[in-house]
Amino acid sequence: MVFQDRAEAGKRLTEALRGTGGSFRGGVVLAVPRGGVVVGAQVARGLGLPLDLIIPRKIGAPHNPEAAIGAVAQDGTAIFDRQILNVLKLREEDLQAEVAREVAEIRRRMKRYRGKEDYPPYDGKKIILVDDGVATGYTILAAIRSLKNMFYPEELVLAIPVAPPDTLAMLKKEVDRAVCLLTPANFYAVGQFYVDFAQTTDEEVIDLLRELADLAGRN
Repeated sequence: MVFQDRAEAGKRLTEALRGTGGSFRGGVVLAVPRGGVVVGAQVARGLGLPLDLIIPRKIGAPHNPEAAIGAVAQDGTAIFDRQILNVLKLREEDLQAEVAREVAEIRRRMKRYRGKEDYPPYDGKKIILVDDGVATGYTILAAIRSLKNMFYPEELVLAIPVAPPDTLAMLKKEVDRAVCLLTPANFYAVGQFYVDFAQTTDEEVIDLLRELADLAGRN
């Protein structure tokens, strides 16, 4: 299976979520920018739910920021790859400055996209967490644990178009339900499963949030 674009992936994901038989009434879709917001918008439209954001960020290695050794979400929830830390002879304490920088960047982006950092009262709601695909799973895992810490959701559902089997197996242990359309054994990158994987712009994210935020009053 290859998706034409993120919008098509979102529509297929919506049908798969409907097929689970559960009710999502009163819930909210939280999508990971930027590409995940396009997927999440289709899910929000299809299920009649409001769309909002969760912004996890990878934590880079000292002197090599492109090499991910962990991830963090906006409430400061951080996870680390213990094996890499051991190889690099690093402790979590050594990375606090990098964690703080990433949290500051998350907060900047929250204001840029949403106009504010604070969330509406999502406590105890059903939350559908959406991205356009998952590779290692570290950033989405940070998002999952952050949502649990912040909102104690009634049900936390992970909805993604594609992920490697081992990553999905790890993430399933962290959520109440996981819906994934494709789990290829030969996985190299999320983009290989899309015909059109063009970068989503900040403006697209802002426009989709504005369009779908009013659904919050209909639940």
